[in-house]
Amino acid sequence: MMEIYTRARSANVKALLVISSLPILFSQAFAQPAKEARINWKYKTKGIVVASPVYHDNHIYVGSYDSSFYCLNARSGKINWKYRSNGQIGSTALISEGKIYFFSSDGRLYCIDRMSGKPVWTYKTFSGALPDRRYDWPDYYQSSPVIDDNVVYFGGGDGRVYAVHAENGNLKWSFATGDIVHTKPAIHKEKLLVGSFDGYMYCLNKEAGTLIWRFKTTGQRYFPRGEINGNPVVHNNKVFFGARDYNLYALDLEAGYCHWLKTFPYGWALPVTPNDSVIYAGTSDDRLLLAMDEETGSVLWRKNLGFNIFAGMAVVNKTGFTGTLNGKLFCIDLTDGNILWTFQTDGYKAFRKKYLQDDDNYVADIGRLLPDGNAILKMYEELGAIFSQPIVHDGNIVFASNDGTIYSITTK
Repeated sequence: MMEIYTRARSANVKALLVISSLPILFSQAFAQPAKEARINWKYKTKGIVVASPVYHDNHIYVGSYDSSFYCLNARSGKINWKYRSNGQIGSTALISEGKIYFFSSDGRLYCIDRMSGKPVWTYKTFSGALPDRRYDWPDYYQSSPVIDDNVVYFGGGDGRVYAVHAENGNLKWSFATGDIVHTKPAIHKEKLLVGSFDGYMYCLNKEAGTLIWRFKTTGQRYFPRGEINGNPVVHNNKVFFGARDYNLYALDLEAGYCHWLKTFPYGWALPVTPNDSVIYAGTSDDRLLLAMDEETGSVLWRKNLGFNIFAGMAVVNKTGFTGTLNGKLFCIDLTDGNILWTFQTDGYKAFRKKYLQDDDNYVADIGRLLPDGNAILKMYEELGAIFSQPIVHDGNIVFASNDGTIYSITTK
């Protein structure tokens, strides 16, 4: 995204559009995909959707920036129920024990009943009457909650990491970092990993909320703090994450030192997907999807997808599914990086020629079209940019886009 950042910076806009998602791995059987995909159904919300859909018991659950949380039938796409929160929802839902948990821009963690969509309890963060603070105009995401031993963990715009009891929403502990926490925590045994916009990756004791270690990113010319907005991923005793300093880090889980880092020339590498001894990383302005050896960081293969990659990847056997910010979903052969097929959002079909050439590079007068941050965000809305991670169920691929649409497609 550095090319857009440079233009935005010239218009006194000092940030990049960012979102990241954690990987979802699937072990279910999945036949070799066909050369094209067709639509099962699509459902249109009234706001952009940056949260990743969640599948459970033949239903799709997802929140939208229209402040509503949706429960859709996974086979038909028809709405079962929706719940109206008091803020934009950019948090991927957590489903556990018949309840759904998600965070909203009103600074509240919501717990609602999965079957009825009725509220069970809400927890208001320490930000008080103020909404959840955003770091800058491109800070789209809120922290997505995780659960362990009946305790829900998440971060807030007030810079704190929270642990609340799942049954009643009572606070167990909170931990103050130096800035906004919009990453999704990762849990491994007694450790809780979470990144902050202060540029530190924190490893906390999940029971007590005390610090075990912290690691500082190196920083970069445009982002000297090295703000962490890439969700930490724990795999083979390492912690992988990307930051705004253009680095992808592999830290030692036990001690917090850096095993290796890889710097990308033009932008961020935020979505990280582990699979066996390989990690897959998507990059922004480099426009690359890479397969890397998780032990050394050496590149096994790389594929240019033609546009910025911020969506996480769903993995089924040797096939991966990920999206780009111009509104394309890709099916990738993970053995060599070859593209098996692509699917275009409605927004891409309708607005591609406004912003893009035939090769998906920007049109010559893109600077005129994108004078500031609001124009950039509008472009992603019109193109149907894919920020959220796809999911796979029963041979179907479900994903959300910034045109507000939830898509279910199949290759059957």
